[in-house]
Amino acid sequence: MSRLSPTAQGIVLMISAIFLFSTMDALAKALMDRFEVLQVVWARYAGQMLVVAILLTPRLPQLIRTQHLGLQLLRSAFLFAATWCFFTSLSFMEIASATAVMNIHPVLLTLGAALILREALGPRRIIGIALALTGALIVIRPGADIFSASALLPLIAGACYASYALTTRFLGRDEPILTSFLYTALIGTFAASTLTVPVWQAPGAWDWAIFAALGCVAAAGQFCLIRALTVAEAGAVAPFGYTGVIFSTLWGLIAFSEVPDRWTLLGALVIIGAGVYVWHRETRSRAVHPARS
Repeated sequence: MSRLSPTAQGIVLMISAIFLFSTMDALAKALMDRFEVLQVVWARYAGQMLVVAILLTPRLPQLIRTQHLGLQLLRSAFLFAATWCFFTSLSFMEIASATAVMNIHPVLLTLGAALILREALGPRRIIGIALALTGALIVIRPGADIFSASALLPLIAGACYASYALTTRFLGRDEPILTSFLYTALIGTFAASTLTVPVWQAPGAWDWAIFAALGCVAAAGQFCLIRALTVAEAGAVAPFGYTGVIFSTLWGLIAFSEVPDRWTLLGALVIIGAGVYVWHRETRSRAVHPARS
């Protein structure tokens, strides 16, 4: 790995992170055959909190300090809502379809950055956003016989995740990234532990092993993602986030015998194309006008 250039390292780490996240989603979907969604969300956060505590204990007194407690709470709430909505959607949808719609979040982030952070929003970015929304509608197909309100859940999850990324971008100006990582695990674990009490079911030994694997995979994915964005520019690695559609399709085929239909594939291609188009315009604009980036 050290022989690779920083950009190549970032790409490998980004693809690894997305693979780990898709594995987390597959484990969550498998667990929801026997457990309520909230208990699976709890496993995701509690396992990650355990990993964080083990790795970051010596630095906890420094990392727990924050200048923006309210914003940390809001950021963590956005990610918790995204996780809850997306995991719930996996109970009703194929994993590839849910992932395709969830992948609308990069273009929603572009819209949010323009509205809240006053970043430029030109006609080409508006076109990209409109195309991504069109792709999501192709996948969920409002008005079709297969459509239900639950099909909107990954769209809501994408909006929440974009809001999470937006607050992360804002916090990154003043806070160490590990501080934000710690608060995400801490607040998510507290919220899930509180909410899961009424629906708690005692797991068996094998279920505890899957719970632990879910949390470890989530933590490993987060660390790979953070590392990818540390060693390489975000613009260089961002397009590889769309490999999640490929990984989720493979998990759907292998673990759940799910075969995406042509509309899901078409919608996924439209969403990916819109995201790559927006990324291309942003990187090209920064190259032409470096002072604005």
